[in-house]
Amino acid sequence: MSRTLGTNQKYEEVMRLALEKGFFYPASEIYSDAPAGFWDYGPLGVSLKRKFIQLWRRELVRRDNMIEIDGAQVLSRNVFVASGHLKSFVDPIAKCLRCNSVYRIDKLIEETIGLHIPERLNLDKIKEIVKENNIKCPKCKEELNNFSYFNMMFKIEVGAVGMDAYLRPETCQSIFVDFLRLFKVMRCKLPVGFAQIGKSFRNEISPRQGLIRMREFYQAEVEVFFNPKKADILPKAEPLMSYVLRLQPLGSDRILEITCQEALKRGFISCKLVAYYLALIQQFYEKAGIPRERIRLRQLGDDERAFYAIEAWDLEVKTSLGWIELVACNNRGDYDLGGHQRMSGHEMMVLDDGEKVLPHVFELSMGIDRSIYCILETAYSSIDGRITLKINPELAPIHAAVLPLVSREPLVSRAREIYDLLRMDYDVVYDESGSIGRRYARQDEIGTPYCITIDNQTLIDDTVTIRYRDTTHQFRIEASKLHDFLSKNFRIN
Repeated sequence: MSRTLGTNQKYEEVMRLALEKGFFYPASEIYSDAPAGFWDYGPLGVSLKRKFIQLWRRELVRRDNMIEIDGAQVLSRNVFVASGHLKSFVDPIAKCLRCNSVYRIDKLIEETIGLHIPERLNLDKIKEIVKENNIKCPKCKEELNNFSYFNMMFKIEVGAVGMDAYLRPETCQSIFVDFLRLFKVMRCKLPVGFAQIGKSFRNEISPRQGLIRMREFYQAEVEVFFNPKKADILPKAEPLMSYVLRLQPLGSDRILEITCQEALKRGFISCKLVAYYLALIQQFYEKAGIPRERIRLRQLGDDERAFYAIEAWDLEVKTSLGWIELVACNNRGDYDLGGHQRMSGHEMMVLDDGEKVLPHVFELSMGIDRSIYCILETAYSSIDGRITLKINPELAPIHAAVLPLVSREPLVSRAREIYDLLRMDYDVVYDESGSIGRRYARQDEIGTPYCITIDNQTLIDDTVTIRYRDTTHQFRIEASKLHDFLSKNFRIN
């Protein structure tokens, strides 16, 4: 989560760009009763999100030979009894009796006096903090009352008889419920990773900060099932044991640059399997364009860990809003399979080299929407009024823009031919409106890496000018080589 909850100028500028260019915008925004915490993606946002997911599939799912599923968004009540969400998936709230405003009280305390409230802090202790610091309703300055816990799941009724069910608050429960079938039909052996991308739903009390805290959001989750007795026997991890992690161990106020091997030796990480997946997820964000100096893997203590975790690391990225959690890396032990085994009556144990095992689970639970915000903010540059989105070219919503120097024949016809040649394989746009400088600026603002300009020289030797976004450097190549040039810079699947 963000450690600093105030907004600032850079956040406002990124949000303004996102709204003006159609990356994302509030859902139902033409209506005054539109609920907060729901956002729509426009064309540029859809393209960026699709490419981010493609990178995730390549660098995690394919690289680790994981199996991907697509589970239902509505699950039975008993699933969440077994998972503990009906009992434990709660936030503390307080109500103002004068204006009836309701606040997530731990976040109000943090905003008011800067004190971070641990996830599992007792409600009576929270009341004491409110009283000692004279924290009142921000709207009417009345005292706060009615302290309680609020379950964040969306309850729905299914069918004519109104059977209780819930929108999933995390995508992973489908994987746990489906585990036995998947393990059998895919002829799996431990350890094995299952992956899923989809929407989750949380009835946040105070959604805010755009894509950072939403009520409907995308997750990309990986659940790795393993035999806990063999968590240090992982041959595929050996090449990454020399990789340098950016760890902030429990109780430390600084980030350590430390290899996986050394982190294991010093006891910061419980086993080789956990070290391997922490390395994979840090590498993923570096490849997505987040500078490694802005990344940390922060270890969580007993008071911050989710109720199902026995070991937890948050991958966080430093932004203008503070450190924002992008991935919850949780060792869930046998909590999930054990819970579903007890609740359903179905044995969840599998054979591993002839031994019956109830697998443990290590999880990489990624917030896609907040990852996209962090990528946009990291890439955002404004110098002397010139805005450039220096996004990783592989994630750029538009690969290239095709621009006739002026809107005049035969330049327009040749530019259209080149556009038609490229658009079936790459995300390209055609633009002939305005001066060439203004058109370059428009593409810089949305992160387009290359502008292809068709000019009078093109009519002589069929060469075109390519301009690179980050440096504005220009060079010429033959139009017939454009497809090869783009193929060297972009993967199209």
